[in-house]
Formats: sequence, structure tokens, C-alpha cells
Amino acid sequence: MRLNEVSYGDGVPLDGYGPGFFRIGGERRDGAVLVLPGSVAPWGGYDDTAPLLAAAGRIDVLLVGTGPEIAQIPTALREALEASGIGVEIMATGPACRTYNVLLGEGRRIGAALLPA
Repeated sequence: MRLNEVSYGDGVPLDGYGPGFFRIGGERRDGAVLVLPGSVAPWGGYDDTAPLLAAAGRIDVLLVGTGPEIAQIPTALREALEASGIGVEIMATGPACRTYNVLLGEGRRIGAALLPA
């Protein structure tokens, strides 16, 4: 079997998650997080739109992890992101983390706004 090392470019892989935390790039982060090319920061949830909209032009798709179960995001948030040119994919946080890593490994311009599981 031949193994290839995955390169994430300027992205940071999501190493794991648990109740109330994420492990990103080897570092534990408590609470909700926003992972964008070249940065990881706390995220204030659905009302914290400024850093999401500021990512326009740097990402094509934002994965929104809604916690342990899939849930709808506010319509105004979805419309604002789409108006800025950012596609939105909503899923439970676990699948969002896994999807983020796959797309990041493919070199896609991806971001993730994650509520804890």
C-alpha cells in the first residue's frame, strides 16, 4: 500500500472534537470556533456575522456545524453569506469537521463555523 502525506497549504486541519471543545492544529479550543484560511478564532455564534462576511473572497464555501444535531441557521445569516458570494453548507458539527478536512485536503477554499458538539 502506498501512503501519501496530505498537504493543507495555509489551512489548519481539525484534529478532533468533544463535548464543548475542538482540537485544531494540535491545540485545544473551547467553545465555538471559526476556522478560515490561515486563522482560527473564537466565534460568537449566529449573531457574529462580521468575521464570516469578511471571509468573502478568501473562501468559496462555509461549513456551519450546528452542534450535535443538524439545525437550521437564521435566514438572514444564510442570505447575507450567499449575497457576499459564500456558499453555505449546514450540517451537524461532527460531519462538518470531517467534511472540512476532506475539502481542505483537496485544496478547496473552505471555512468552518462550528458550534460545539
